[in-house]
Amino acid sequence: MKRLLLLLLVAWLAGPPASHAQSPEALKALTDLAVDDGDKREAAVNALGTSRDPKWLAFLGALRDGNVYARTQGKTVEVVIGGAKSTRGDAELIEIASAYDRKPLGIVPVSSLTEIAADRRLRIAIKPFLDADETRAQLASPDAETRRGAAVKLGHQADAGAGAVVEAAIAREPVERVRHALREALALIRLAHGEAAVRILAAQSLGTLHSFDAMPALQTLAADAGASPAERDAARQAIRQIERWSLLVRTVETVFQGASLASILLLMALGLAIVFGLMGVINMAHGELMALGAYSTFVVQNVFRARWPEWFDAYFVVALPVSFVVAALVGVVLERGVIRRLYGRPLETLLLTWGASLIIQQGLRLWFGAANVDVSSPSWLSGGFALMTGLTLPFNRLFIIALAAVSVAGMYWLLFRTDRGLAIRAVTQNRGMSSCLGVRAGVVDAVTFGLGAGLAGLAGAALTQVGNVGPSLGQNYIVDSFMVVVTGGV
Repeated sequence: MKRLLLLLLVAWLAGPPASHAQSPEALKALTDLAVDDGDKREAAVNALGTSRDPKWLAFLGALRDGNVYARTQGKTVEVVIGGAKSTRGDAELIEIASAYDRKPLGIVPVSSLTEIAADRRLRIAIKPFLDADETRAQLASPDAETRRGAAVKLGHQADAGAGAVVEAAIAREPVERVRHALREALALIRLAHGEAAVRILAAQSLGTLHSFDAMPALQTLAADAGASPAERDAARQAIRQIERWSLLVRTVETVFQGASLASILLLMALGLAIVFGLMGVINMAHGELMALGAYSTFVVQNVFRARWPEWFDAYFVVALPVSFVVAALVGVVLERGVIRRLYGRPLETLLLTWGASLIIQQGLRLWFGAANVDVSSPSWLSGGFALMTGLTLPFNRLFIIALAAVSVAGMYWLLFRTDRGLAIRAVTQNRGMSSCLGVRAGVVDAVTFGLGAGLAGLAGAALTQVGNVGPSLGQNYIVDSFMVVVTGGV
């Protein structure tokens, strides 16, 4: 009786039988890895990878990293995993462990082993298995975007073995957008590997979820002559649902992008309209004043990055008033220096401001270089708001629209609710009478020109979040801005 109990205890301590983990197929795959036959080696990798055993996946990772060796013992070849290397005298030694459970097998000379090198073909075969394993692990990440990205990858891979993992992740997922991606991934997996009834339900689910990623698989199913009529009909219905949704998404996206670009043009045109309405000056340098605002943002960004990196996300808040002030000061200098001497001569002022634009443009090119400069978005302007499936509104474009709205409201308040605005409107309507009543028309001209230039600088700062910043930036927007002014009326 004691002997029986002792045998049972030894069997329990030994754990599950190795034959379950190292099946004959797995042992044959290990042996095939050591032969000089690319087809057999690739088949061996596929056999070990499809087992989904974490220990075999870890072995494939070691094979990819060049840590797998073969040693010959008599007529048998044993595949082992290499560990730390050391030297003893002139001999180089290496620790080895078993391929499956990494049980230590001792320290042997490196010369007694033959490295099983993973060539490009073998690494390509290994990659999907390791990627799938890593992706499944990411479903448990604390970061919602990481979990969502993992769900999208699993859906693209359509791995039959991942279905249960995805289903379990759906049950515990608290974030709706991640849960949506998981449902989509599960439907894609079932569409690729399910029975006819399951594939019909999967196609219907993908249509309801408006899955753009499912279009290739649904189109393949709809054209598959071997599929049942019910399957093909379900696929076609899902395709129609997704196409209708895609049209709606594209329409909303186009309108939104147009609104964000129009907001920049609005800031530009607002400054142009104020200057032309008051002084009758066609300011061809307005685009370069916009470029000054953009480059001011670039400079502020670099200052924060060099001196206050921990406050980098606040640089754009500082860059907005700086870009306004820099462009406004240049505008005041331009107006006080030369433009005021040419009032009432529109052709001369047009040529003068065009020449000033060339000077500013060349100055930017000499100072900052001819290539575009990079302006990074702060973290609070990165990302976007998921409005609907397939459509995310970027925060930077939402901010630009809000900035334009605030600027227009501020200009309205300045012109119609303040004494300075009253003086600007008075000079615009009747310069001579305003001067007789004590309004200093010259000061009003300078302030107004500076205000218009500052709005252009503000537009340049906003543009850094969605466009390129280069010396010829202003030329790309000045014509469009004039079109807005003419269309809206001056």
